[in-house]
Amino acid sequence: METSVTNPSSLPPQIGPYLIEGKLGAGGMGTVYKGRHKVTGSLAAVKVLPPTLAREDGFVERFNREIEALRKLENPHVVKLFDSGVDEETSYYAMEYVEGETLTQTLYREKRLPWRQVIEISLQICSALKAAHDAGIIHRDLKPSNLMISPDGTVKLTDFGVAQVFAASKLTVTGGIIGTAEYMSPEQTQGQRVTKKSDLYSLGAVMYVMITGRPPFTGKTTIDIIQKHRFSQFDHPRTFVPEIPSWLDEIVCTLLDKNPDKRFPDAFVLSRRLNEVLMKVEISSGPHTVELTGAGIDLAPTVVAGETKRPRSGHGGAGVGTMMRNFLRAEIESELRGTPVSNFFSNTIVLVVSFVLLIAGGFWWFSPRQLNSEQQFDAGVELMKHEPGTDWVRAKSEFFQPLLAADPETWQERVAPYLEQIELYELKSTFTRKTIRKAGVARNEIERWLKLAKNYQEFGDDTRSEAILTSLLVLLDDEQNAVQKKLVEELLIELSNQRSEENDRYELAHSSLAQADTFVGEGKAQEAVRIWQALIVLYEDDPQAKEFVDLARQKLVSQESSE
Repeated sequence: METSVTNPSSLPPQIGPYLIEGKLGAGGMGTVYKGRHKVTGSLAAVKVLPPTLAREDGFVERFNREIEALRKLENPHVVKLFDSGVDEETSYYAMEYVEGETLTQTLYREKRLPWRQVIEISLQICSALKAAHDAGIIHRDLKPSNLMISPDGTVKLTDFGVAQVFAASKLTVTGGIIGTAEYMSPEQTQGQRVTKKSDLYSLGAVMYVMITGRPPFTGKTTIDIIQKHRFSQFDHPRTFVPEIPSWLDEIVCTLLDKNPDKRFPDAFVLSRRLNEVLMKVEISSGPHTVELTGAGIDLAPTVVAGETKRPRSGHGGAGVGTMMRNFLRAEIESELRGTPVSNFFSNTIVLVVSFVLLIAGGFWWFSPRQLNSEQQFDAGVELMKHEPGTDWVRAKSEFFQPLLAADPETWQERVAPYLEQIELYELKSTFTRKTIRKAGVARNEIERWLKLAKNYQEFGDDTRSEAILTSLLVLLDDEQNAVQKKLVEELLIELSNQRSEENDRYELAHSSLAQADTFVGEGKAQEAVRIWQALIVLYEDDPQAKEFVDLARQKLVSQESSE
């Protein structure tokens, strides 16, 4: 499906009625070629299931499932199925050829996308998901590499190879883990029943990476990432990109809720909320900037097995001004119908004035209220009662810093303790979120040493990490570096607590050494030797278990010399 095409000499000349012009890509479920129909001349992406995989029932079922899913869908944001068949034992199907690139390629080039573009792309994905869900299909593998973006910005959802097609098969609803770890819902990671809300979680993860340039959870292994999806808390997108609207931040966090019941009920409701973000931003930006041409895109009709389903009325097609005017007219006429007053309210001038008043009221409602200094301070303190995160950053930028800038003499003493807490949180967040490593070079000398200490800790060398932090603590013993010093102190405490917890990890090593000593006392030297050898094999690559490995080696040498 991607635009980069290679032409190796080993290309098949023809698959079905399609003359092969190049190879578009390959994956676990087969190869995709660029083909041209020998009669019509139309381009297509031709996906084949190699004969080696065709002998495995599971692969054939999955390939046919993808064909079945595409056949049931007709939506401008889902790749269209042309035809399918078998050519000399090679199963294939031809689908719409999309000029453009995957969202993965876009993000690799752009790093992250403007929030308005994120909403535009997400609305198109909502349209695709709504079409699939209306047809009884759960995609189950929504991720950037399965989203094609054409040069005009049109988004196409591809790869329904792991989709569950409930309408046409008896597939089990529970079972193994299928999907991509970074974008997989918590219920998928546990092999539980997937629903359309599982796809919405994946869309939340895709939106997160578009906004911030990183998935909500990362890790060294797939298991590590899966565990984080189940149990860890992600940082709000606004932590990384504070300029995005708070309403968009809230939507992404709702989508990524670990409890499916707390996510949006379906893609249609999500699309309405995304459109509301655009409307709220327009309204809150000023009464003269409101555009009455509508926001977002219309959810296209869904065709399921020959039956057309239209979106709910009132969404997408009409402009915001038209909807609000019709709403106002309907409300007034329903209340006053049959009285002389209804004629008055049918007057065009009255409607225009009422509409302007409605817009002005909306602007007033969404615009920030003017607070006096004490109210600003109280609002900041209230945010500080929340868990450390975006709310703390808001307290700093929206309340404490403006107070300090306006009247430092009055507010310095009162806001200083809060600003110190926030600065410590921000410094610690920068350290723990590994932005130092992402940048490649530390921003200052202190961060360089923190980075080095963190690296040693991650490689399991807590002793060296502790030595660096302890030495750094001595150098930071001055008032100018009070916040950095406090961070180092906290990191040392965490390191100490971690060591206490890790002692429990080696309970098996402790008990095994004791058991080996018992065997030696009972004259069972061979049993003791086996234990020492097993300890060396299991723990020799763990720096924290060095004492157990050294002791086991000493025991082995002592035993050999005594024989």
